[in-house]
Amino acid sequence: MLTAMLAAFIGGIILNFMPCVFPVVSLKALGLLRHSDNSASARREGLAFLLGVVVTMMALAGILLAARAGGAAVGWGFQLQSPLVIALLALVILAAALNLLGVFEVGLSVQQVGAIDIGRGAFVRSALTGALAIIVATPCAAPFMASAIGYALVQPPAVALVIFFALALGFAAPFTLVSLFPALAKFLPRPGAWMDILKRGLAFPMFGAYAWLVWVLAQQSGSGALATLLAGSVVLGFAGWLYGIAQKRRFAGKGHKVLFAVTAVLVIAVLAPLPGMIKSGAGLPGDQVAATITQEKWTPQTVAAERGHGKAIFVDFTASWCITCQVNQKTTLSTQAVKDALAKTGTLYMVADSTKFNPDVDDALGQFGQGGLPMYLVYPADGGPPKVLPQVLTPGIVVDALTQAANKKA
Repeated sequence: MLTAMLAAFIGGIILNFMPCVFPVVSLKALGLLRHSDNSASARREGLAFLLGVVVTMMALAGILLAARAGGAAVGWGFQLQSPLVIALLALVILAAALNLLGVFEVGLSVQQVGAIDIGRGAFVRSALTGALAIIVATPCAAPFMASAIGYALVQPPAVALVIFFALALGFAAPFTLVSLFPALAKFLPRPGAWMDILKRGLAFPMFGAYAWLVWVLAQQSGSGALATLLAGSVVLGFAGWLYGIAQKRRFAGKGHKVLFAVTAVLVIAVLAPLPGMIKSGAGLPGDQVAATITQEKWTPQTVAAERGHGKAIFVDFTASWCITCQVNQKTTLSTQAVKDALAKTGTLYMVADSTKFNPDVDDALGQFGQGGLPMYLVYPADGGPPKVLPQVLTPGIVVDALTQAANKKA
């Protein structure tokens, strides 16, 4: 248990640097720079970020454990198997990007229109940033993290929650430590006018995260859901623009209530159609993951039927919302070296897709002690036990594993 807690804590720290998390945690980094000369404000925001991370992690872990106790085979990142959650996250991140560009402001003060408020609303904003960071972090499985989560999911609920708590502490640790110990803040650059440029520049990683979520939704639910989300995004952008105008009119002492009311109506109009129009039952597009490689659909029954017949089997457990999976696909599994090795060894390539909920995939992850995607299994040609490959692949790792598996003849 102590080993799993340490692995979860280290994995949480590393998770800050994974590509799915960077757009959100960069907002917290901006907050630290903003408060580098105000230790009291920095401490408040650091503690708020910690609170948002821990509460959200415990809530997700509680839902996950309750679902598993009820018989559902779900794992880390389960909420991103829901197209509705994907759509809502995309809209939230789009709104955050518009806020960074100055279309509207959160926590706008009467005295400083357009300035970044460090007052009462900063605590809530930091807590919400921590919550959002944890939600979007689930597509990533940092080193050390998968084994810790895999262990947690087969333990009693109290032990599992302690491990998830350690993961949350590790995730929040870098920012919270800097905010609590002012001596560390002296290594940060001094606040200045350059921060407004940085703030607006950070909108573009957020747009990148929005684009990724839009792509995931299209993979999950097809063109109808994509059209719904894009139309809602346009309306949300217009609502944000009206809200910004209303803010400025309010602080100038002019009429603004009608604009606020119209903004609220538009936001409701964006959200109302989502549950009915974005359905998880829609089929995936034809261009499946690893389309450049001849593949078979994975099922436990297919693997059982093919094992021990003189051919190695490579199983790619993946999902469109799993960024590490997509990176491995582009940098390793689609390379000519891996395709040549598959052909030369006669290996069967199977894809276990968890873009939409697939209980067999989650059962397999638990069986091999993995708490989340990706997972790569290589079954030897002689029918022996499979080898679990690292979550971050290189062509050399895969080629060596295929060669070894193919040489073990029954």
